[in-house]
Order: sequence, then structure tokens, then C-alpha cells
Amino acid sequence: MSNSRIQTEYRQKECLHYTNNTVTSIILLGFPNLQNFTFLFFSLLVLIYCGTISGNLLIMILYFVSKSLRSPMYFFITQLSLCDLLLTTDIVPVLIHTVLYGGSSMTLIGCIIQFSIFGISGFSECLLLSVMSYDRYVAICNPLRYHSIINHMFCVTSINVIWLAGFTATLIYIISIHNLYFCGPRVIDHFYCDLEPILQLSCSDISIIHTQSLIFGFIFAISPLIIIVMSYVYIVLTILKIPSNTGRHKAFSTCSSHLTVVSIFYGTLITVYLFPTRGESLTLGKVLSLIYTIVTPLVNPIIYTLRNKDFKVAFYNFKHVF
Repeated sequence: MSNSRIQTEYRQKECLHYTNNTVTSIILLGFPNLQNFTFLFFSLLVLIYCGTISGNLLIMILYFVSKSLRSPMYFFITQLSLCDLLLTTDIVPVLIHTVLYGGSSMTLIGCIIQFSIFGISGFSECLLLSVMSYDRYVAICNPLRYHSIINHMFCVTSINVIWLAGFTATLIYIISIHNLYFCGPRVIDHFYCDLEPILQLSCSDISIIHTQSLIFGFIFAISPLIIIVMSYVYIVLTILKIPSNTGRHKAFSTCSSHLTVVSIFYGTLITVYLFPTRGESLTLGKVLSLIYTIVTPLVNPIIYTLRNKDFKVAFYNFKHVF
């Protein structure tokens, strides 16, 4: 059965939920032009999903069972894994269904819930990456005071603030979205429910929500990026003052993994949300969104574990225990 016919059946099924010009369910089109690549793309998504879940769960398990990983840096890495698990579990199963059946039908409430989980994980990850950069700044630029500054209280408090801030910002979005009137269209030409596609379903004035987006964009994206850039400027200046090449290499290796993750995360994030998503660029926008929502959560645990001796030792000990 062709994708176009499947999508038509989805639209006919969705029409049963359409009453009094009010949208109660929506269609996610995903990637309607896969044609002969459907099974290949489906298989790739399943592999990525299994790899992402396994990799991030392994990091969290190793942190809890290995005493050698009980440090602030690894604590923050486990929180990053939690963000990636939330994002992957929220997006990938729906995407797999969309690819397999040529589209996905979900209620408007379900779409908003998906956006909520996506928002919480995204907001929290931006703040978390900035705290991790501050952790590396203190470790390299002020190592003698590291344990007095980045102590247990700092770690717990910062994580609580991060998750609370992400939840609060998303809740404000949800309250604003709840006050909108949705009259269509009922089809979202994307593979997940992001904010702008949801707003395109509304006939209400959405200028307030766009203002909220600018404010939250500065708080949760621009401000953390400024902190990260400033931290690494000081880190680089400090590393350049180290006299030996061995010392410089050792200092840089402690933050290279985090810098790589930040580059991938913000590179795709900025490209996705600054790139126009209409017309011919829509397909490219979806591909970039795939990198941000699917590939990045898979790459993060690989970056943090393959080059990390502590994780390798902890995994070796864990493997031999079980």
C-alpha cells in the first residue's frame, strides 16, 4: 500500500474526531516521500533507539554502582543522560510508527503532552550544559577550590533548579496553548509536535506565545550559551599558560568531551530554529531536526564513554561482577 493512500486513510479516520470546527486530533506526516527506503529507515531508527536507550541507561547504572564515578562531573553526565532518555522516549516511538505506517494520528492533548516532554528535556539540557561548562571552568582555572565550590550542595541545588526551571517554562507554554482555539488545519507536516507546528493549528492570536518564545529563548538558550563561551574562553587562556605540552593536553582532555557535545547540540539547535521551515526547506528542516532529536542523544553517551578511562574501568568491573 502506498504512503499516499495510507495518509488518505489517516485523514479519513481523523475526520471522525472533527466536530464544530474544533481540532481534537491531528496527523503527523513524518517523511511521506521515503518510497523504497521505508524499511531501511525504520530499521535504522530501531537500531538508534535501542542504542540510545542502552547507552544512556548504562551511564546511569555505572554511576550508581561504581564508587570511582562518584564525582560532580559524572553526576552531571547522568543528568544529561536522563534528558536524552526523555527526549528519545518522547520522539522516537512515534516517529517509528509514522515511518512504518506512513503517518501517525494522535489526539491534540497527546500532541501537547509530547511537546511538554520535549520542552522540559530541551530547556533542562541547555541549562545543564552551562552548569557542566562552569564545572570544567572551576576544575581547570581554580582547581584548589574545586571541591569547596562544586560540592554536593551545589550539585543537588543546581540540578533541582534546572529541572524546576524547565518544568515551569513548559507549564507556562501549556497554559498559554490551553487558552487557544484550534480550528485547523489538522495535519502537521513534521515527525513530532514542536511549538510552531502546534500554533499553526490555532485560529487565535498567538503573539503572546511568540513573545514568550523570545524570552525563554534568551533565558534557556542564549544565556547558557554565553556562559559556556565565557567559560571556555577562560579555560583556553588558562590552558595556554601551562608550560608543558603534556599538561596542556591533559587539561584540555578533561573538557574536550563536553565541548564536543555542546558543539553538536547548539550547532543543530541553532540551525533548526533559525532555518526557515516552509516550502522547499521543510525537508531539510526535518533532517536537521532528526540530528537534534535522534542522533544527538545517541552520540552523547558514546562521546563521554569511549574516551573516558574511568567509565571503561567501571564498565569492565561491572561486566565481571555480572
